[in-house]
Formats: sequence, structure tokens, C-alpha cells
Amino acid sequence: MECISVFDMLKIGVGPSSSHTLGPWRAAERWIAELKESNRFEKVEQITVDLYGSLSLTGKGHATDYAVILGLSGADPETVPIDSIETTIVEVKNTHTLLFNNERPVDFDVKKNIVFNREFLPFHANGMKFTATIEGRAYSSTFYSIGGGFVVKEERKTSKKKEEIFHNTFPYPIRLGTELLAYCHELNLPISSVVLENEKSIRDMDTIDFELKRIWDTMLECMYIGCHTEGSLPGGLNVRRRAFDMHKSLKCDLPYSNPQEWLQTIRKTEVKFREILKWVSCFALSVNEVNAALGRVVTAPTNGSAGVIPAVLMYYMVIENHEADFEHIKKFLLVSGEIGSIFKKNATISAAMGGCQAEIGVSSSMAAAALCELLGGSADQVLIAAEIAMEHHLGLTCDPIAGLVQIPCIERNAMGAIKAINAAELALNTDPKNVKVPLDKVVQTMWETAKDMSSKYKETSEGGLAVSVQLSDC
Repeated sequence: MECISVFDMLKIGVGPSSSHTLGPWRAAERWIAELKESNRFEKVEQITVDLYGSLSLTGKGHATDYAVILGLSGADPETVPIDSIETTIVEVKNTHTLLFNNERPVDFDVKKNIVFNREFLPFHANGMKFTATIEGRAYSSTFYSIGGGFVVKEERKTSKKKEEIFHNTFPYPIRLGTELLAYCHELNLPISSVVLENEKSIRDMDTIDFELKRIWDTMLECMYIGCHTEGSLPGGLNVRRRAFDMHKSLKCDLPYSNPQEWLQTIRKTEVKFREILKWVSCFALSVNEVNAALGRVVTAPTNGSAGVIPAVLMYYMVIENHEADFEHIKKFLLVSGEIGSIFKKNATISAAMGGCQAEIGVSSSMAAAALCELLGGSADQVLIAAEIAMEHHLGLTCDPIAGLVQIPCIERNAMGAIKAINAAELALNTDPKNVKVPLDKVVQTMWETAKDMSSKYKETSEGGLAVSVQLSDC
């Protein structure tokens, strides 16, 4: 079992999809590194990228071609100026030239050199092959985007090394929820503290705090941008942004000029019961509208489900606890990351493998657990919250209309956030002695459900809403 850090589960990247955008982007970077290590980079004459399975079927709607181009161009998804993305893509398309790793020009015709193959590779639904032509010979490397921005090669050459790191570095190696609970009981520590001890074994405390703050700042900025941007989303569905109008009707008239001031302003607002639901929905919608427009978000655990955790954390800060500070944010992110890793290790966080239960379901589970701890829940109750949230997402399909991460994806984040809050409240009123379904059982069930699910409901746009509602209907 490999070592999975909180920072593996919560990654900063560009929308709209962690598996279809961030993954291929990172795969392109890894391929460039391979070429350089083998001293082939400077000799490359032509590049071809073959996309397979789900990457091909919904790749254009998920901007996979954009991700490949940007990755090959040497742009970093964490830092690339969002406004420069379209310019880069247009230039490559118009000039038929790619500035390979931002170092040397290579002929590149997007229509010919990015190939969408409908067939699936056997290892994973999200396969891609990068091929370099050098002096008439082809050198290929195949990668798989397995969800949440994680990229692997079939042979998993690093898996043994990662397993050694897992057992020899982490003082408290965790694969199952029962193992996590055992450490909490043995050490008399909450889940967040156990997770923090593991993180401290691979990086210093200052780095942990800096990176967690950077993740939260990205989430907050994303919500701020989403709440202050109006118009329609790109892609052809003409989906009107709703967060702007919802926010306008909810906010008070106090002045602010940046995300931090905005947060404090909301905290001063008198929120009535019905408005709580509206605020939580507004926060979730804002993130995924930014995501759908190729904005910068945090995978939590994926881009398609990136709105749930920020929305629930904002709920805690603006509704439950106006005195909440970075220490509360840190605990929330540590707990959510660990719950996500349990699903990653024992099931999947890839919609192409498990449907939307693997994205929205997992994110709701992560958020429910984290909120439960902040609200005073015991370690047992935290896992109960995670179980409840997932139990009521089992079987959720991934059927994006036109292959875009918009309908039903954006609304599902709002629903996942509301379910997470409800799950946390239910868990707080549950005696662990009376629990019938432990977290590990629901994780196992989710994986069994994923394997039974038809491929047409796994991010292929070949079933469900994707075929019931045509682009011409919108």
C-alpha cells in the first residue's frame, strides 16, 4: 500500500477535470522528463498523442486536448496564468507549431497529432500514449490517469518503493478505517492529529502549514471568483452561471475588495435558516462554475467534485463558528484528505472507473468527516459521518451532457455539500455501539458497485442524461 499524503488528495490545478485535464497534463510533463533522462528530448522531430477510452469519448468536453498541449508546452497547472491558456492553444492551432517544454519548436498539427481512439486499453479506462519520432523511429510511453490527478504506468515501477515509504516512513500507516480508529484510540488523539503526525514524518511543520494555507487560499479565491463572475459557461450548452445571482441576492452591503475581506463580510451577515442552504449551494456552485471555465481549483478529491469541501468548510466558518481560524482549516483539510485516501486505496476516486459515486460521493464523505470533527465528534463519529455520506451516494452515475463538466456535475456539488452537512449532524447523534455499516464496508460496497456499473455510466457520455438530453435541446 503506497504512501498517500493529504497533498496527494488535495492538489491545485486547472479545470475542468482532474482525470481528463490535470492527469494528462502531468503525464505530458512526466513524458518530457523521460525523454530528457534518455537524452532524446533534443532529437524529437514529431509528437503524437493517442487518447483512449473515456479520455477519448469525453476528452474534448473535458479539455483533454488543451491539457496535452499545455503540458507539452511546459506550462505548470499550479501557476499558469489562466488568461494565457486560450492564447497558447490558439497559437499552437494556428501556427501548427508547439514550443516543446517552452524550449524548442516542434511541428504539431492538433487535428493530426492528437488522436481520439474510442477503444479502451485493458489497464484503465483513461489511457494515453505519447510517441516521439526520432530519425524515423518511434519511441512511445503509455500512461493512465486514474483519478484525482494521479498518473501511473501499468508496470507501476515505483509501487514497491512507495510501499516501503508507506511502512517505513509513516509512523501510523493507514489503509482501512479500522486501522485509523485503532491509532486514535491507542494514542487518545483525534483523527486530524494522527494524520498530522504522518505528514510530519515526510515534511516539516512550516511546509505543512504553508501548503495547507495555499490550498485554502486557492479554494477561497475560487469561491470569490465564482461569486463575482456572471455570464454563461463555455462549451456550447449555454449554461448560465448561477453563483453570481445567488450571491448578489444573499450578500449584505458591507464593502470588501478581496477574498479575505469577503469572508469577514459574510460572517457579519445575519443568516436565516433557509439562507443557509442557499449559501452552501452558492459556495459549491461558484467553485464548479470556475472549474467548468478552465479556472484554477483544488482537486477534492477530483476537479469535478472540487466544490463540496470548500462549501462545507465555508459553512463551518460563516455559520457554525465565526471565530474559526487557520487551525480549524488545517484540521478540516487533514481529516478530509485522509478519508479520501482510504477510498483511493480500497476503491477508486475515478469516475471513469466508478461513476460519480467515486467523485461526489467521496468528496461528500470527506467533507462530512471533517465537519464532524470540527463540530466535536469523536473519531468513531467522524467515520460514521463519512460512511453515511457515501452510503447515500452509492450507485451515482457519471453522465455529463456533451462530455462537459457542467450538467449535472455543477449541481451535484451543491447536493453533495448539503448531504455532507446532514451526514455530520446525523453522526453526532449516533452512538457508535449502534452502527450497523462501518466505513470500510461502504468503501468495499462502493467498489463492488463500481465494478458492476455499466461503462456507459462511467464518464463516457454514452448513457443517462448524456443521451437523454442532446446538445441541440439546450
